Amino acid sequence: MDGERRVGVAVDFSPCSKKALKWAVDNLVRDGDHLILVTIRPEGYYEEGEMQLWEVTGSPLIPLSELSDLSMMKKYGVKPDAETLDILNTAASQKDIVVVMKIYWGDAREKICEAIDKIPLSCIVIGNRGLGKIKRAIMGSVSNYVVNTASCPVTVVKNVDHE
Repeated sequence: MDGERRVGVAVDFSPCSKKALKWAVDNLVRDGDHLILVTIRPEGYYEEGEMQLWEVTGSPLIPLSELSDLSMMKKYGVKPDAETLDILNTAASQKDIVVVMKIYWGDAREKICEAIDKIPLSCIVIGNRGLGKIKRAIMGSVSNYVVNTASCPVTVVKNVDHE
C-alpha cells in the first residue's frame, strides 16, 4: 500500500457511520486510494471463530469481496448491512479504489487511534451521534477523543436529524 492514500472510515453500521462513509466516498476518496473501514467490536470472551485469534492485534485486512460473504463475516461477529455494502460496491466500481476492512476488539476510542498508527492511515472520517452535553459528559465522545488524540487529520461528520 505504499504511495497511495489510506483513507479510514470508522464504521459500526449505524445511520451516523453510514453518513460518514457516504461523505468520505463523495468528498474525500479519489482514484488510487485505499478505503479502509475500521470497525470496533466490544471486548469479550470469544470462544470460537476468528475473533479469538485476532482479538489483540485486530483482524487481517478483509477485502470487499469477503464483506458480502455472510459466513465469513459471522466468523468476526460483524454484520454489514445492505446499504453499507451498496455504498462500498458502488464506490469500488465507479472509482479505482481498493476497499478493505480491519476489525478491532475493545474500547472504540483507543482502538480507532491504534488503527490510525498501525495501518497507518493518511486520514480518518468518523460519525458523530450528536449526544447532548450531559450524555457526552457521562458516556464520553468517541469522536472528541479521536480528534484530540489522533496522529492524522480527522473529519467528523455530524448526524443531524433535521436537514
